[in-house]
Amino acid sequence: MAHRIFNVLVLCTGNSARSVLGEALFNHLGEGRIRAYSAGSRPAGHVNPVALETLERHGIPMPETRSKSWSEFARAGAPRLDFIFTVCDSAAAEACPIWPGQPATAHWGIPDPAHVEPLVSRRAAFETAYNQLERRIRVFLALPLETMSDSEIRAAARRIHEKAG
Repeated sequence: MAHRIFNVLVLCTGNSARSVLGEALFNHLGEGRIRAYSAGSRPAGHVNPVALETLERHGIPMPETRSKSWSEFARAGAPRLDFIFTVCDSAAAEACPIWPGQPATAHWGIPDPAHVEPLVSRRAAFETAYNQLERRIRVFLALPLETMSDSEIRAAARRIHEKAG
């Protein structure tokens, strides 16, 4: 019997740091059960090199990395999304596009590591963001998503955020 693959979109304003980490972690930890994407409301146009360093240090593959607009996922022909996670407070507060299929959404705010100075502190901030996302994603992926309703998934995602801090 074929297993359903869930499509996840991780959103942040610039799509250069936290959302990229989330996309890579969902794809890696989801082991084929999840197909994750990332996007931003105002994409930076590049992926932060420290985000890529962080993923590489943890052995997480990140093929096809680019900063892109969330509008790519709101138009005809885009993948049908099952779950959307915002990882920055700015994106969570913005008026989002109308998502086809009304996917379950949750906010998992993570402090922005991209502008921390000096570089050694920025690397530490990326490591912290990575660890926070990894913990939340592992707990989310342990849920029986296939048998849960959208409202149960939303509630569980909120609890994961609240408990993970």
